[in-house]
Amino acid sequence: MLKGKHIILGITGSIAAYKAAYLIRALVKKGAEVQVVITSAGKEFITPLTLATLSSHPVISEFFSNRDGTWNSHVDLGLWADAMLIAPATASTIGKMANGIADNMLVTTYLSCKAPVFVAPAMDLDMFAHPSTQQNLARLRSFGNRIIEPASGELASHLVGKGRMEEPDKIVSVLEDFFVEAALLKNKKILITAGPTYEKIDPVRFIGNYSSGKMGYAVAEACAERGAEVTLVSGPVSLSTKHPGIRVVRVESAAEMYEAATKAFPSMDAAILSAAVADYRPETASDTKIKREATGEMTLHLVPNPDIAASLGAMKKPGQILVGFALETDHGIQHAEEKLQRKHLDFIVLNSLQDAGAGFQYDTNKISIIDRHERVDYPLKTKQNVAIDIVNRLAVCW
Repeated sequence: MLKGKHIILGITGSIAAYKAAYLIRALVKKGAEVQVVITSAGKEFITPLTLATLSSHPVISEFFSNRDGTWNSHVDLGLWADAMLIAPATASTIGKMANGIADNMLVTTYLSCKAPVFVAPAMDLDMFAHPSTQQNLARLRSFGNRIIEPASGELASHLVGKGRMEEPDKIVSVLEDFFVEAALLKNKKILITAGPTYEKIDPVRFIGNYSSGKMGYAVAEACAERGAEVTLVSGPVSLSTKHPGIRVVRVESAAEMYEAATKAFPSMDAAILSAAVADYRPETASDTKIKREATGEMTLHLVPNPDIAASLGAMKKPGQILVGFALETDHGIQHAEEKLQRKHLDFIVLNSLQDAGAGFQYDTNKISIIDRHERVDYPLKTKQNVAIDIVNRLAVCW
């Protein structure tokens, strides 16, 4: 799966830079084309001549290689790449990436890169464990970057702990797995619903919920990153999409989301229904603002909204995949399994408001994925990484 892929390899100032030679050789053997971008500190640990010889490309380090007006375009590099791998990634470079400090060619290339980014940290155990490093890594994850966790072992300080850059063969396996999974979604048409719905009481009031849309938007980005054509039907949220392959249809009410989803679904390969759709709406909505002084006590008569998941389940054709979500407060597994069967879903993503850091508004989530044969429980992760787990599960459905 690496044959013909364009890989930017970023190398920073760590003793683990010697492993970059093995990385390049392994990637090239797999058929990848590798362009090295190295920091000034990185050149203290491994020479550009070695890297250029192994990659068959001149190594890029500075913005201006000569004094003749030519320069290295980080923008062109970012467009050329199918993936960017920073290995080894020092605490300094991780901090710069997390905070947009574009003071060298590597970080400017990272900021311009449209392709998936993989980061393999390498540093002493105390530096890796420091809250600032962990915060920067969490921020990179929130941007959608994939962190290849370091291994534990003897470090350059001769201390033993977590901080050793992962071995080159395992890093290459991570890239291969990514492209395998990406190929399964390439050119698939995927419908995603996200966010809340608002059900009008009058022009200034509504019934709604606390959904921020973060989970659904993260799933949309993860699908588009793997080459899928994504239609995102979004309730009212303050989020925007990053990937150009996402078409956004903005709606407000459950009825509008139902209409958009049922219209789009027949031409889709899959639908992932992550929106928190209001189950009920007021039977009537006032055209003018309701005045407390004139109305006094008020009773709302609520009627059910159309069930989007059940409707799509009834419409589903052979070969189409339908994924639902269940946010529960009690008896979560039971309710999710019942919903899976009742609405003809292929699998369902369960999360519970009883789990700290999961559910509405958070940047993290803790899920279980349930199908008709098994349940897989996942630890608390950023919603970007949860989205990757969901998309990985979707990819093997075809």
